[in-house]
Amino acid sequence: MAFLKDFKAFLMKGDIVALATAVIIGGAFNKIVGSLVADVIMPVIGVLMGGKNVNNLFFSLDGGNYETVEAAVEAGGAIMTYGNFLQAVIDFIIIGFVIFWLLKGYEKTKKKEEAAAPAAPAGPTQEELLIEIRDELRKK
Repeated sequence: MAFLKDFKAFLMKGDIVALATAVIIGGAFNKIVGSLVADVIMPVIGVLMGGKNVNNLFFSLDGGNYETVEAAVEAGGAIMTYGNFLQAVIDFIIIGFVIFWLLKGYEKTKKKEEAAAPAAPAGPTQEELLIEIRDELRKK
């Protein structure tokens, strides 16, 4: 029973709950950014590339001439699909940009909160405390 109690305490720590929340939000965020890339940005890049899909960029290692990646795979040809790598790099850059943008906005809200918080009242300085102690000792 102690094991289950300890495990429950571990799971309910603030750090674990925050991490679980971050993972769930990160998964949803990944879907949003994935849609942004696939549905908004990549079609524009495809138009700029003359109607080509970035994922279909490849070259044949065996000298065969294939129209698409699927045709090369079906024929059993050796191909290098650099388009998939390019897609992953584009995804990474866009995700990094969006995270950077969100963190900048978050930092601005934190700075506003810090500025709005009243300053702590200044206490006596070390010299003032020492003078007070000296005066009390003289009285005795």
